[in-house]
Amino acid sequence: MAHSCPPERLQAALDDVVSRMAARVRRGKVADYIPPLAEVDPQQFGIAVALNDGSVHVAGDADAPFSIQSVSKVFSLTLALGQVGDGLWKRVGREPSGNAFNSIVQLEHEKGIPRNPFINAGAIMVADVLLAGHKPRETIGEILHFVRALAQDDSITIDPLVARAEKATGFRNVALANYMKSFGTLDNEPEMVLGVYFHQCAMAMSCRQLAQAGGFLANGGRNPLTGFSVVAPERARRINAIMLTCGHYDGSGDFAFRVGLPSKSGVGGGILAILPGTASIAVWSPGLSEQGNSLLGTDALEFLSRRMGWSVF
Repeated sequence: MAHSCPPERLQAALDDVVSRMAARVRRGKVADYIPPLAEVDPQQFGIAVALNDGSVHVAGDADAPFSIQSVSKVFSLTLALGQVGDGLWKRVGREPSGNAFNSIVQLEHEKGIPRNPFINAGAIMVADVLLAGHKPRETIGEILHFVRALAQDDSITIDPLVARAEKATGFRNVALANYMKSFGTLDNEPEMVLGVYFHQCAMAMSCRQLAQAGGFLANGGRNPLTGFSVVAPERARRINAIMLTCGHYDGSGDFAFRVGLPSKSGVGGGILAILPGTASIAVWSPGLSEQGNSLLGTDALEFLSRRMGWSVF
């Protein structure tokens, strides 16, 4: 369902969001367990809205690149569904986890089948699917190529410093991969799968680029910038459904209650939110809530959705 969106009204709302967020004192805590992320200035804030007519409206630090981290899971999920279709759901569930994004407890109860593709174990499983028959370097290149094509921007890169830091500090992710391997649910060697996973999380994008990359999910599976079909309309709906129920980990219900948009967060402080039929929205503020979601990013999206009357409900 398309919402009317006069450009002047939208730009005024975005400018208002930026000024409101600039005045905020409590800004959350940056993800200090990945050293390069610990050095990011928490005062930064950016927002971009890519409408289905191809126009992009921005405010704040919308062109500053940041580590998209788990927002990348939306794109790897889309690619994996393209490769194996609904067969993917034999290997990963579609239910909210109710636990922290890096929890190992559920994995034991559910015998190595991750609860959904957006918790870390689920995204590692998706990376395993993408790796089938390829070298890690090829798979990483494929993910990057896909995101560049979606955003129509070849300047998007993977930050090697962040990728190295992910590997050096990712002990829980190593544990998750080894655990799934012990249950026989992971096909490839854990080290190879983790190489793909760490690099996809280290992708650096700006709000403008991220909003453009997510545009196909707002436009019935078709890229608004090129007119090409990325996925079938039904698949776009289903990816949006999983974003709504699982995209903010154990904070997903609260986010749906407050904002009412399918979305995916990352510990770099980015959030990609989708208003089907109208817009793809990217917001970035590095400080996180206790659940690992952008504190100001969530508040900004709540304000914007109220101001513009944007919600899927």
